[in-house]
Amino acid sequence: MAATSYPRFLEARLLESVADTPATLIHGPRQCGKTTFVKAFAAAHNYRYVTFDDNDQVQAALDDPIGYVDRLGTLVVLDEVQRVPHLFTTLKAAIDNDRTPGRYVMTGSANVLMVPTLADSLAGRLGTLRMYPLAQSEIRGTTPQFLHQLFTGAFTPQPAERLGLDLVARVARGGYPEALARSPHRAAEFLRDHIDTQIQRDVRSLAQVRSLKTTPAILRQVAAYTAEFANVSRLASDVGVKRETVDEHLALLEHIFVIDRLPAWSRSEAKRAAKTPKLHIADTGMGAALLERDVEDLSSDRTYFGHLLESFVLAELRAQASWHDRRTSFHHFRDANQNEVDIVLERGPNRIAGIEVKAASVVGPKDFRGLRKLRDITGDSFKGGAVLYDGTVGYRHDDNLWALPISMLWGASE
Repeated sequence: MAATSYPRFLEARLLESVADTPATLIHGPRQCGKTTFVKAFAAAHNYRYVTFDDNDQVQAALDDPIGYVDRLGTLVVLDEVQRVPHLFTTLKAAIDNDRTPGRYVMTGSANVLMVPTLADSLAGRLGTLRMYPLAQSEIRGTTPQFLHQLFTGAFTPQPAERLGLDLVARVARGGYPEALARSPHRAAEFLRDHIDTQIQRDVRSLAQVRSLKTTPAILRQVAAYTAEFANVSRLASDVGVKRETVDEHLALLEHIFVIDRLPAWSRSEAKRAAKTPKLHIADTGMGAALLERDVEDLSSDRTYFGHLLESFVLAELRAQASWHDRRTSFHHFRDANQNEVDIVLERGPNRIAGIEVKAASVVGPKDFRGLRKLRDITGDSFKGGAVLYDGTVGYRHDDNLWALPISMLWGASE
């Protein structure tokens, strides 16, 4: 099956960045569509395209970085720049010599900004954009307004059909374009191969880990415990390795955007740092493939499907937030009385919203318990909360609290 071309809503942000910034970095996991995206951009805007997945290009940049950058000229796309970290100092000098906006568009499959020397070398010269695997709104070609509606309380729910097995299938497929172009079982094979080859290669290139063979096992356990609190001791026991090995792998897997660490929310920054984060598998298709669970398996195990659905919603929200110029930070909330909110969204200190995710087709008053507590704590800063569920009716439950069909998350605005 030929791969389908999907709209990438990050394009508007890229055009803004190249209009006023010398260099722009688009980073995200391998196979999320970065190369397809920047190749199309290069063709449309007369940029030269260079990939550092080509070992000859890597060697040329290593042999003579100054001459290499001089020969690049202006208006160039540099794909997979994490493979040439030594080039950043030379790129910094070139930008300082000529700060023309839009000179370089770069992509990376590792978070190069987590390397202090690289981040410092391009501070003030580099715009950064995050690309995620395809969001449901991109797959469907709709323009979502969910985040705007959530922060303004302007929901206008329309009747919806219960998704049922279709929702399970969406979660099981995830958002990697190559997986979406294949049949379900072939997609699962692709994702498992991707883990065994490219992901392990990226981990190896970043650090001398204690045992590379444990990478898939640790990632499998993250998938099994997705949307749960990060329990490093349990992961270490399950895999049969030391805590230090798990900590090292988790950091590296987060570095290459394969797992998502969701910090706790608190009014106090110190308490946020002290509280336990949640771990999410960043793409639910990868999670299902790791555990060899198909639609039938997920449909019959509603507890695990509920956790995976929470990760699915978080991934959709993160992708949608990446298209907007207003920065949104993401957390989870849990207090001493076990009041919980799956996802807390924050836009500055005075704009807070919350999301609860339910795999069920009905919603009851108790499902709003955590959201009510978050609203009480935050007062006027609380702008909206929603319980997303697989139902047919959207309605206002209480002041600033809504029950909404999950399809509203990626639906077009009315």
